[in-house]
Amino acid sequence: MDRKMIIEEMKIELSDMHFYAYHGVLDQERKVGNHFTLQLAAWTQVEKMAHPSQLLEHVVGRISRRLYAEYPRLLRLSLTLTKDNPPFPGDVTSASFTLLSRRDG
Repeated sequence: MDRKMIIEEMKIELSDMHFYAYHGVLDQERKVGNHFTLQLAAWTQVEKMAHPSQLLEHVVGRISRRLYAEYPRLLRLSLTLTKDNPPFPGDVTSASFTLLSRRDG
């Protein structure tokens, strides 16, 4: 019996985004500026996006479906794909997409 894969959660992460900005309480901080590092994690629904695609989300989905097909005893899966040095403005260490899924039934 072929059971369907159920996507439980999708998370996109951007790691170590480096910026120079003028934030702070003190006048000196707002005048001179400082270096900042930002981490971002966002949960989203992407299952309705068109295929084929160059998005990490679709690559992870295809890998997950293949693993479920190849390994019928596989019940649950967490899969993360990370792109090093993604093409974002500024200095960003990596962009990751994590898919949590389970076999239906």
